[in-house]
Amino acid sequence: MVIMRLLAFLLCACALVAQKLPFTVDTMLKLARISEPALSPNGRMVAFTVQTPDVDKNIQPQQIYVVPMDGSTPRQLTTEGTANSRPKWSPDSRQIYFVSNRSGSQQIWAMDADGTRARQVTRFATEADGVLVAANGKKLVFTSNVYPECGADNSCNQRNLDAEAQSKTKARIYTSLLYRHWTEWHGKRREHLFSVGTDGIGAVDLTPGDRDVPPFSLGGPDDYDIAPDSGEVAYVTNTDAEPANSTNSDIYTVPLEGGDAKKLIAGPGAEMSPKYSADGKYLAYRMQVRPGYESDRFRLAVFDRAAGKSTVLTEGLDRWVESFTWLNSTQLAFTIEDRGRTSLQLIPATGGGSRSIIAGASTLDDVQFTLDGRTLIYTEQSGSRPTEIYRATSGGGTGVALTHLNDALLARAALAPLEEANVEAPDRTRVHAFVVKPPGFVETQKYPVLFLIHGGPQGAWGESWSYRWNAQIFASAGYLVVMPNPRGSTGYGQKFIDDINGDWGGKAFDDIMAVVDYAAGLKYADPDRMSAAGASYGGYMIDWMLGHTTRFKSFVSHDGVFDLRSEAASTEELWFPSWEFKGFPWDNPDMYARWSPSYFVKDFKTPTLVVQGELDYRVPLDQGLQLFTALQIQKVPSKLLVFPDEGHWVLKPQNSALWYQTVLDWVGQWTRP
Repeated sequence: MVIMRLLAFLLCACALVAQKLPFTVDTMLKLARISEPALSPNGRMVAFTVQTPDVDKNIQPQQIYVVPMDGSTPRQLTTEGTANSRPKWSPDSRQIYFVSNRSGSQQIWAMDADGTRARQVTRFATEADGVLVAANGKKLVFTSNVYPECGADNSCNQRNLDAEAQSKTKARIYTSLLYRHWTEWHGKRREHLFSVGTDGIGAVDLTPGDRDVPPFSLGGPDDYDIAPDSGEVAYVTNTDAEPANSTNSDIYTVPLEGGDAKKLIAGPGAEMSPKYSADGKYLAYRMQVRPGYESDRFRLAVFDRAAGKSTVLTEGLDRWVESFTWLNSTQLAFTIEDRGRTSLQLIPATGGGSRSIIAGASTLDDVQFTLDGRTLIYTEQSGSRPTEIYRATSGGGTGVALTHLNDALLARAALAPLEEANVEAPDRTRVHAFVVKPPGFVETQKYPVLFLIHGGPQGAWGESWSYRWNAQIFASAGYLVVMPNPRGSTGYGQKFIDDINGDWGGKAFDDIMAVVDYAAGLKYADPDRMSAAGASYGGYMIDWMLGHTTRFKSFVSHDGVFDLRSEAASTEELWFPSWEFKGFPWDNPDMYARWSPSYFVKDFKTPTLVVQGELDYRVPLDQGLQLFTALQIQKVPSKLLVFPDEGHWVLKPQNSALWYQTVLDWVGQWTRP
């Protein structure tokens, strides 16, 4: 009998040890965040960066690592400084150039491939970033925010910096728009492209003038590239008189030694992400055709330099080209988003059909090929696993993980796979959603439901990892998490995206409510304990739902658009409201009134947490303050959480922990049995 009891005790103890723990914010903040992989030209090593939050110091130090292509143990190369980024190999694979703040300012550094003999290359008063290495190994290209009248004159830039620092007044004076962007006010400086010798001597301003080069990006690969003969640089710029209301960027070239720029590729929409073929005969790029519409379909095109004309390769493909690279001088590989997943396609540079190399099972990016074209590396992530680096053959097949930095930590965590649902909207359109179940899910139990509404609105939930809106954390807190992809979502065709234009609270709201009906009907979902949360456009939708449904116990509105009229006049990228609402409020007042949540305040009844970043210039602080005021005046239970040191996203570790805790406490307050 004693032996039987002992055996039972041991079995119970083993079960407890094997039991996985809920995935919490504390666990998330211990993960190594991998990015910026760079394959060495000899195909033997991959350099990459790792960010690991330091919660006590409230920072996220970033260091450079390398991992052999055989997948053996990665090795950390840098230890000095808190921001080491953008590793780029020399052509002979013996040196790594990178950007670091170890000297007290952000500069370009170089080190041997084993991390030894680190040396500072640039000493720019206005700092340096975005390094690229020329194929001849003699020149670097980088970016710096300089005073236009100074250019590469370091002493001139330093005098201007000193004068600004010593000035007793900090007032700002503007005579044009785009005077602030994301989290920063624009000053007198402009971002320019520079070339410099690898010894740091002979810096040349390649793009002088009163414009940012490259301009703020709509996302995707670099907006500049060095020709394979090291003779010139292709870059993107926007020369429209009012860039705040324009997405019309074009591609120019300029000699690497400096000189007159030449407009190479132009169109009515955005031309961006230029990348030379290895033989220099072609320049591939992404393009849009509708001016002023940042969510037009991104196509892949190739410019034949000898013929002087472009061919659009993906005109017949109703999906966005997210990123691309050259396999060789005759073929291109590109990624597309499709129904929440990413696939890697291969297409001839002269046009023709594409074929899949890696099918879309998760989200992949950062694709690079070895020089012989036989092997590729890429990053991969999913809704239940953060980014790691993989290797595969260019013929296709299953990838092999080169990095396993998070395996031990994740092995102890209860992470649920993303499941899928397809729902019919009132107009019979098919709406897709992802569902994450709580750890230890029991089908006979009733769970509270948390709906997450994505931003954009031209964005999507997918098989990807998030640190800002991590579904696993919400599921581990006991919620059935539902993530709908309503009208406006990417990855479902351009018409599905365009259907939200001028219709923000229409079909998208119907789509979401159709998913709500579906979830409420699940036997393990409690329809009397449902909450919803969203940010940016997702925050707008929460604000809209406040005035149009009482089916939820609580809401969370993070940096949401509350009043469309004031938002249109205070945001920075003005092409966005101009396109979405067919003009500005004084041009189209009826549409702004129809879709503005602020016009429905009298119907607000649901308890709401309002979150806002003071440095958010995309959806400025007053939007959250107006919403909170309206809720308080209407006597609706509400709470305001403001981050003075955050913008559109909550990024600092301690702020992130506070955000998750506040959101979970608020939703829990209204959904506990």
